[in-house]
Amino acid sequence: MSKCRNLLAGTSLLTLIAAPVLAEPLGIGRAALPEEIAAWDVAVMPDGRGLPEGRGDVFDGEDAWIDYCAVCHGDFAEGAGAWPPVVGGRGSLTDERPLKTVESYWPYLSTVWDYINRSMPFGAAQTLETDEVYAITAYILYSAGLVDDDFELTHENFTEVRLPNEGGFYIDDRAEVEFPEFQQEPCMSDCRDAVEVSARASDIDVTPEFPVIRFLYSDGSAPVVTEETEEAAATPDPEPAAENVQVASLDPALVAAGEAAWRQCRTCHQLGDGARNGTGPQLNNIMGAEAGQIDGFRYSPALMGAAEEGLVWTEESLDAFLENPAGLIPRNRMSFRGVRSAEERAALIAYLASHSD
Repeated sequence: MSKCRNLLAGTSLLTLIAAPVLAEPLGIGRAALPEEIAAWDVAVMPDGRGLPEGRGDVFDGEDAWIDYCAVCHGDFAEGAGAWPPVVGGRGSLTDERPLKTVESYWPYLSTVWDYINRSMPFGAAQTLETDEVYAITAYILYSAGLVDDDFELTHENFTEVRLPNEGGFYIDDRAEVEFPEFQQEPCMSDCRDAVEVSARASDIDVTPEFPVIRFLYSDGSAPVVTEETEEAAATPDPEPAAENVQVASLDPALVAAGEAAWRQCRTCHQLGDGARNGTGPQLNNIMGAEAGQIDGFRYSPALMGAAEEGLVWTEESLDAFLENPAGLIPRNRMSFRGVRSAEERAALIAYLASHSD
């Protein structure tokens, strides 16, 4: 008992000795100066608060993007290697594998500007000049199809820009709305009826029979089919549809080469079943079509001007456009620099033709 009293007494004495010391200022350091606080306070808010004065246009942004960003995020913000794309994916948030980008997911332009200013480029964060951040942000907006190629982003027009998914965010009210519905006394016994297997699909013959899938190997040869249903074996192959005659007349090797070359185009354009507009329009049935006619896509004024002058996508016009997009249609929105190889352009045109009626 005496040991406990001595211990408590010693603790109280230490408390009395230490308390006055901790109550006084420690005398270490000094108050931060206003300019020092301002240097750390670099956050930019959706309403423009914290945004420094500056400006940058799409063309300067393209140069800065190539210098600082393309090595990780691709020449057209499509992503490179393991690094993510910055644009594209609009409308994909409900897909099984959504693509979250500035274009599809981010709510405010201030988020884009602030992230670039704080964290980019990777490994050299906060080395960009203010005008470079404005220019890179403008190039991202252009790559997403949100502005034209003559757009200049400034601190004055910054809050006028709206990202597509701004309305997709809302205040998280689950604590007030949802949580009370799930708060109840837990069931500890006889919580549910016993589960029993009452029947099996094999017992009542409801398992579907899968059809024979016909395919060709990459060298054009057919696999040996050892089992077919009698109905499938007796059914002759249908005659090729009329609209496939053009595809059959194309050189298969040239189409295959075009499909390989298509990799540089598919970031912005889609082909085939389910193709839809993205950064660029979907290109099904482009051969022989009038320019600027894909439903739902907002073309640049330059391309619409060419369309009004009667531009039709023939082999010749596609070849000229693929070689030098800005040369055929100056100041069009497509930032692709062009395909220099005539053979590669011919292959791409054949591949486009294979997806045209």
